Amino acid sequence: MSDAAATAGKDFIRTIITEDLAGGQHTEIVTRFPPEPNGYLHIGHVMSICLNFGVAEEFGGRCYLRFDDTNPLKEDQDFVDSIKADVEWLGFDWADRLTYASDYFEDFHACVVQLIEAGKAYVDSLSAEAIREHRGSLTEPGRNSPYRDRAVDENQDLFRRMRAGEFDDGAHVVRAKIDMAAPNLNLRDPTLYRIRKVGHQRTGDAWNIYPMYDLAHTISDALEGVTHSLCTLEFEDHRPLYEWILDNLDLPARPRQIEFSRMNVAFGITSKRKLAALIGAGFVGGWDDPRMPTVAGMRRRGYTPGALRRFVRSVGVTKKDKIIEMSALENAVREDLNEHAPRVLAVLNPLKLVLLNYPEGQAEQLTAANHPHRPELGTRELPFARELFIERDDFMEDPPRKFFRLRPGGEVRLRYGYIIKCVAVVRTDDGVVSEVHCTYDPDTRSGGPAAGRKVKGTIHWVAAEASHEVEVRLFDRLFLVANPDGNRDGGDYRDHLNEASLRVTTHCRVEPSLIGAQAGAVFQFERQGYFIVDTVDSVPGRPVFNRTVTLRDTWAKLERAELARIQ
Repeated sequence: MSDAAATAGKDFIRTIITEDLAGGQHTEIVTRFPPEPNGYLHIGHVMSICLNFGVAEEFGGRCYLRFDDTNPLKEDQDFVDSIKADVEWLGFDWADRLTYASDYFEDFHACVVQLIEAGKAYVDSLSAEAIREHRGSLTEPGRNSPYRDRAVDENQDLFRRMRAGEFDDGAHVVRAKIDMAAPNLNLRDPTLYRIRKVGHQRTGDAWNIYPMYDLAHTISDALEGVTHSLCTLEFEDHRPLYEWILDNLDLPARPRQIEFSRMNVAFGITSKRKLAALIGAGFVGGWDDPRMPTVAGMRRRGYTPGALRRFVRSVGVTKKDKIIEMSALENAVREDLNEHAPRVLAVLNPLKLVLLNYPEGQAEQLTAANHPHRPELGTRELPFARELFIERDDFMEDPPRKFFRLRPGGEVRLRYGYIIKCVAVVRTDDGVVSEVHCTYDPDTRSGGPAAGRKVKGTIHWVAAEASHEVEVRLFDRLFLVANPDGNRDGGDYRDHLNEASLRVTTHCRVEPSLIGAQAGAVFQFERQGYFIVDTVDSVPGRPVFNRTVTLRDTWAKLERAELARIQ
């Protein structure tokens, strides 16, 4: 066991692995992450990725990235490529352990032939609807198929002809012969193979039949020497079938399946089918839309691998299903970005400010730190002039108590600059404030004789002429309720979509240093939040900024109340 394993936080899975190693059951730990390439990975997959690759790393073992490509009707090479990119981005390396279930198609076929020869599997010719009817229910046992007692020779012949493509889809399936009265419905003669006369992205037209997940997953685990097959809790009821397959086939290893709870985050869904429906309906722009809970979407939004790994560690590995607060995820992102994101000035909703006593035509450079706690990141120069833009929310004519920003007759300090005082307001014909006129105290600049003079408020700004107008996208929760998949108030998950989940402003003004920012660069807009240069829609000289997360959590109190109500 590595030093990392000795210091890693012990959850029940790591405790089991430690005991297995100590007891001599294994000398090397082997795990796997087995996604189906029928969509993009989401936040729930991050837990499984970090657990499987993390456990292997901590205990000096190996982890396979194995694609469960057994259903060509739903799979695509784009999904394969996206999954590989996501796993790599999260910081994990599969080295030479990239495999596909399709690598083992001949092995799966041979195993089913073995089961048929042993009288433990048969070809069933019932329709899918009839099979469901014969299956029974939780309170009633199932009924045997009239084809259950077919002779071995007949089953072998039919299975051979299924592979040869003689039958249409749905004409036959291969089922395990277990127990139609079993309390666990997964043991009531589960389907092992079905006919799918479609091409496969890797094997082309070589196969007309494809294995079911339970069969392919179990055999793949055994062939790869997996020691601990880590699955989410929905597979707990499938474990008896997993073990039945291992008991009844001659396989090179016997993996141990262990289940853990899924990671569900509030105000989101993780069903790939439902996420695909949102894309198809045009509510989001694609799998990598920054509002999506996909790894690609979170990456485009500006989340970092370190933040996601930190979040997974904080959630922990348990056996109890629960919904994790979105605020916990966002806090992990803030903590990570705070450490390295450079600070810049940007005004999202500009209001012009004119310094009446600042000489017309004069300009100067003010020095600003790129990070308050990392002097090694250096400084930059901010152009300063008579006309500036400030945030419209930083000025109020009739403010409430404890409003420490700009008001008529009031003073504030401009970030990195001078103290100013509001002396007049200019309005449009319909009464909207269009400009605020101020005076500045030239002695209050850093290094000046009155630099230490104190005022209660500090606001950010950009120079009007030297700043640039850019597009900024502000994101909110995709859903209005904490559990849109199982909301107690009823309704379809689409009924709870947040129509205001995206707000776009094209009038944001940013300091000139940002106009050359590279796609993917992350910054803190001071007093506004963390922003990333969009990796899809930005072009050189015209960056588009996505807000990753605000500086302060505004959801935690509401979120806790909502989760307490539904959990």
